[in-house]
Amino acid sequence: MEIHPKFKLNGKGYSTNTLQDFADKLSISGESYELSIGLFLKEWLVSSKTITVQTSGSTGTPKSIILQKKQMVNSAMATGEFFQLKEGDKALLCLSAEFIAGKMMLVRAMVLGLELDCVAPTSEPLKLHAGNYDFCAMVPLQAQQSLKELHRIQKLIIGGAQVSYNLRQKLRELNIQCFETYGMTETITHVAVRQIETTFFETLPNVKISTDERGCLVIDAPSISDEKVLTNDLVNVLDASKFVWLGRYDTVINSGGIKLIPEQIEAKLAKVIPQRFFVAAMPDDTLGQKLVLVIESDTVGEHLMTEILFIPELSRYEIPKEIFDIQQFQETKSGKVDRLKTLLKLI
Repeated sequence: MEIHPKFKLNGKGYSTNTLQDFADKLSISGESYELSIGLFLKEWLVSSKTITVQTSGSTGTPKSIILQKKQMVNSAMATGEFFQLKEGDKALLCLSAEFIAGKMMLVRAMVLGLELDCVAPTSEPLKLHAGNYDFCAMVPLQAQQSLKELHRIQKLIIGGAQVSYNLRQKLRELNIQCFETYGMTETITHVAVRQIETTFFETLPNVKISTDERGCLVIDAPSISDEKVLTNDLVNVLDASKFVWLGRYDTVINSGGIKLIPEQIEAKLAKVIPQRFFVAAMPDDTLGQKLVLVIESDTVGEHLMTEILFIPELSRYEIPKEIFDIQQFQETKSGKVDRLKTLLKLI
């Protein structure tokens, strides 16, 4: 694959040959986070037209899938067009290159001619590098832990997990362009983004959307996928390029004949719960499934249920029947909350 002549990695320019040599060194003797960078660059620079990537496992069993390099280039170009990135812009890679989000930061830099700095994917990545950046991608935890430093980033995209109500409120107070992304490994990271101030996602160039009979999003993006991508995401389509994300079809709870969408309930509960939490279903002899609230905490205060009862937009069906506290949530390899494994700890 060709490398943009303006591309720089940690302040140094590379040709295809010199980048190959550098990748060889990283994959052998680099720091732990640099190994995955080196291995990806080696795979990217060989003549093969495809690359194998690992899904995160946040919505199912982790698996390997094959992506076309040309489609990854198309994805990078679409991101560059949407965010008006130009050659010479400075970008920061603070995600693991083991997964698609980190890999695509490298691809965008090589394709668009960005000057990319790489740091370890810690919870506070901006403490590891000085200077300002035009573009950066983070997960919510990194954004939360970097609030005092985010003024150094002009355009920030946040993905990998839903941005919480509390974090959204804090980001709105900052004078930066901040976007939540929608996408998955199969769509080569994001195919839609929404500004933190808005409620709807807007698709990137050359992406069309519709819904199936379940009300789930269908993505038609021929430049990045040979087939339409069928999702399990319940959405409300506003027009050809905008949609509101409602929740996951496969997490809908049927409690006494009432269908409850956990993600919608969580958005309401977030106003009174600062810790990590989620709602889920547990078996119930009367209702079939009962709604429960699980909080990452040593102990839940007695006042919490009272606060929940006074949330005006919460219907009586959306009030948890039981609250559990658990000291530490189980997580996937990519750092997302593993709801199923966490629930199993309660049984």
